[in-house]
Amino acid sequence: MKILVLEDDYTLARELLAFFGSKDFECECIYDGQLFLRHFLKQKADLYLLDINVPGVNGVEVCQAIRNVDKKTPILMLTAFGEIEDKVSAFSKGADDYLVKPFHFDELFMRVTALLRRRENSVEMAELIEVGDLRINVSESTVTRAGERISLTPKEYRLLLILARAKGRVVSKQNIAEDLWDDNVLTSPNTIEVYINFLRKKIDSRHSEKLIQTRTGYGYYLKQGD
Repeated sequence: MKILVLEDDYTLARELLAFFGSKDFECECIYDGQLFLRHFLKQKADLYLLDINVPGVNGVEVCQAIRNVDKKTPILMLTAFGEIEDKVSAFSKGADDYLVKPFHFDELFMRVTALLRRRENSVEMAELIEVGDLRINVSESTVTRAGERISLTPKEYRLLLILARAKGRVVSKQNIAEDLWDDNVLTSPNTIEVYINFLRKKIDSRHSEKLIQTRTGYGYYLKQGD
């Protein structure tokens, strides 16, 4: 995950770089709004963190410029201005959240992770996966094949989603177990095989083309078709 920061306070910028680096985020700080926009047009980020009172183009104008070409990437305003008018101005230009200085870094991190999680969820909610005549509507958690609705248990649905999102790549039993069960739950290869068989009966049994494939010794995958 990459965070692009607009911040002209040298000390705070260094602290932000160090903090996000310690959280395994890639972070880059730019002190001037005009330079920030030039960088933005060349390389996108997963979240934008904008101070308002900076040289060149102020943070609210930067926010608006970002939103003119990017409607989805989260924007968090970070500023010493705490008046309601400043907040209204920032939100009206497309900001997602607002944090007033001075702040605790733990609160900043919670806000950042919440915005990133919300973005991931919104992407997932709009997702429609198609494999041949199989359709998985993630927003509604529904599955159809050749237009016929298929009823799956939550575990079967999640297993199908794991295979579908692999886009034809083989998924090992170990990876399936890690994604499908909590770390505290012990599973055997036989358990995975049982659920694969459950899924095959519902997805493939009534169709000549079998989508759920086995690569012996490696794992399972969904046939992507020609």
